[in-house]
Amino acid sequence: MAQPRSKSRTELFPLTPRLLDVRAVRRITPRMIRVTLGGDQLAGFRTANFADHVKLWFPDEETGAHVLPELDGDGRVGNFRAPGVIFRDYTVRGYDDARQTLDIDFVDHDHGPAGRWAGRAAPGDRIGVLGPRGTVHVPTGADYYIIAADETALPAAARWLEELPRDARVFAFLEVADSGEEQPIDAPAGAAVTWLHRGTAAPGTTGILEAAVRALPLPEGDGFAWAAGEALSLKPIRRHFKDLGFAKDDGYEVDGYWRRGTVNLDHHEDDD
Repeated sequence: MAQPRSKSRTELFPLTPRLLDVRAVRRITPRMIRVTLGGDQLAGFRTANFADHVKLWFPDEETGAHVLPELDGDGRVGNFRAPGVIFRDYTVRGYDDARQTLDIDFVDHDHGPAGRWAGRAAPGDRIGVLGPRGTVHVPTGADYYIIAADETALPAAARWLEELPRDARVFAFLEVADSGEEQPIDAPAGAAVTWLHRGTAAPGTTGILEAAVRALPLPEGDGFAWAAGEALSLKPIRRHFKDLGFAKDDGYEVDGYWRRGTVNLDHHEDDD
């Protein structure tokens, strides 16, 4: 018997600032770095869904000075715009409550403070972590799932594939530079995972995610579709999901993780 279909719902968590230590650094692929964080302040950390994200607060690259999140009397962050503040949003790739460790995956690049920090991170380094502020529980019990993501959303897509029921029917399209960037993912046995290679083209410029999603024959049944990555390239995918009759939130979700030509400070878009 089919599992009853749930509705999308939002759950808020207490907003907690933390200062964590780097415990390990490992290259998952030539361009993807996994940093494992830990520390006593991870006590009480909560993450309930694949798209949960935290704000990482980085030290100044030249001075090493570290401005960390501070909550005001109302429980809100009061120093987002203070001098020296450097933060970026990153997906929670994994959390081990027993070991009190938090995994964050970074794309290795030198055109932003986060990528540069990850490229030279070493055990003992420290970083500020804020959140997650909450989670969006996407519908469960769908007859099938469609996942489309570039490498900035790959940590979320991979976590979701690993956390879906082992009998879930999934069609996943994952855009990376080349075959060397494909990484092991413990997907459900029946999942169809397609790696898309853009070659030397710049991220967010090829349209290969859109083409792959449009070429998929729509399966029968009640599905849920999720796409994330470069905001502009996602707009036609969003329109495609709407044209197919998916209902926003309970039938599809599209998240812009970054936008070409802008500095990504806190860039998550989910608009029409």
